[in-house]
Amino acid sequence: MTVDLFAGIPVSDYQRALTWYERLLGSAPTFVPNDTEAVWELAEHRYLYIEELPERAGHALQTVFVDDLDRRVADMAARGVQPASRETYENGVRKVIYRDPDGNEVGFGGAPLDPVQETDDSQD
Repeated sequence: MTVDLFAGIPVSDYQRALTWYERLLGSAPTFVPNDTEAVWELAEHRYLYIEELPERAGHALQTVFVDDLDRRVADMAARGVQPASRETYENGVRKVIYRDPDGNEVGFGGAPLDPVQETDDSQD
């Protein structure tokens, strides 16, 4: 069975949001279905999209769990996008939260750091 996921984010200003999400995600949209919507394929059958819906903007909560969290955060920083906050849960799972111009939350989560990696990193 194939399941496609489309996670939507309502925005108040399509052009402003398009520019911000291109920087956050590091690419132009995968496809643009109309003048007020843009879609990025994050992984096979898994999409994140923005849609201009001013009356609903600012209320989205999305989390994308990735296997390369530190690299992604560094890549986003290189494109000028800084996290709003960072969290580490009791089980070691990490989450880096970004907020778009409307206040929508897009989080990127990652597995706990390998204890060997933490030790190696702390010695640098």
